[in-house]
Amino acid sequence: MTDDATQDLISVKMARSVMHRYKPEQMLWHYEHGLVLQGIYTVGKKYNLPELTVWVKNMYDTKIQADGSISTYKKDEFNLDQINPGKVLFDLYAETGEERYRTAIETLQNQLRKHPRTNGGGFWHKKIYPWQMWLDGLYMQGPFYARYAAQFGNTGDFEDVVHQFELVFSHTRDADTGLLYHAWDESCSQLWADSDTGCSPHFWGRAMGWFCMAVLDVLDWIPSSDDYQILRDRMIAIAQKLVEPVLSFQDTESGLWYQVLDMGMRKKNYQETSASAMFVYFLYKFCRNSLPLPLGVEQDTVLAAADKGFKGLCARLSSDKDHNLHLSGICSVAGLGGNPYRDGSYDYYVKEPVVDDDFKGVGPFIYAALEAEAYQATHR
Repeated sequence: MTDDATQDLISVKMARSVMHRYKPEQMLWHYEHGLVLQGIYTVGKKYNLPELTVWVKNMYDTKIQADGSISTYKKDEFNLDQINPGKVLFDLYAETGEERYRTAIETLQNQLRKHPRTNGGGFWHKKIYPWQMWLDGLYMQGPFYARYAAQFGNTGDFEDVVHQFELVFSHTRDADTGLLYHAWDESCSQLWADSDTGCSPHFWGRAMGWFCMAVLDVLDWIPSSDDYQILRDRMIAIAQKLVEPVLSFQDTESGLWYQVLDMGMRKKNYQETSASAMFVYFLYKFCRNSLPLPLGVEQDTVLAAADKGFKGLCARLSSDKDHNLHLSGICSVAGLGGNPYRDGSYDYYVKEPVVDDDFKGVGPFIYAALEAEAYQATHR
């Protein structure tokens, strides 16, 4: 691919657009910052654009101190969100050999070693959310934990990683639709929790999107060898069960997915771009990795859905006078509990602000674009 052709790729354009408006003094040790920075780093590595990877390193160096401590990180919060920015540290350590990055990695892994758990062994989403597992949390810690296991850990770590996914999947999956509820409260004590199942009341798009991405990203790090095949098979079994519900709830006209997945025609619901980008990423990557599809589902069907979804996302892009890209239709935030209390009702999910350029949408869009480009490169 020529240099000019590389610069025209939508993943590169979006990465550069973020770099244009995101300054070092804005860097936070926060899951969504880690999400978009990892996306930009991946673009830089894939297309041999060192200015992107150097820029990401410089952003991280505002937070990783000479002794490896992480500015503003607070272990005693036991917040899974704070693990996600650590994913890029593996790459920075491999590329530079600087021990401060390894020290920071160990700091985050030590949090997981001591993180509070449900009686079934699942990580609490945060210390302030006891006995709760949220789908979001599997993305925040799962790929980090799996990569740590692959590079520095042991087989027992992989078993724990897979167990986390199986536990939350078994509790949040709806048998009728195959969709996953946003969260599960083992104690069934939260006001948002069903008194029998402990599940929150609705299928929030981005929550399930986080989970879908996490399953495939964890599989990147479980070795493809006989010793680990059972663990891989257990994760693949989960991934397989996600394909059909993702396909079933895609809007056939726009190619996108709704904020509340199973209520597309209900008043105030809307097509939400962060979840849509996550599902597009999931469908493309599932096929690129040649994972076995569920019986009766053809690869052409999955790829067509991914392609339609990506075109739908691109229709939500705009360009400013400086030719920087902007993505619209992103739910700014959604959660459960807290103060003021978020009850997980339909009305709650559809009333949160919808914004442009939020990293929770832009990051997954970059990943979806990378997968679309990989598909297009082999299907010209």
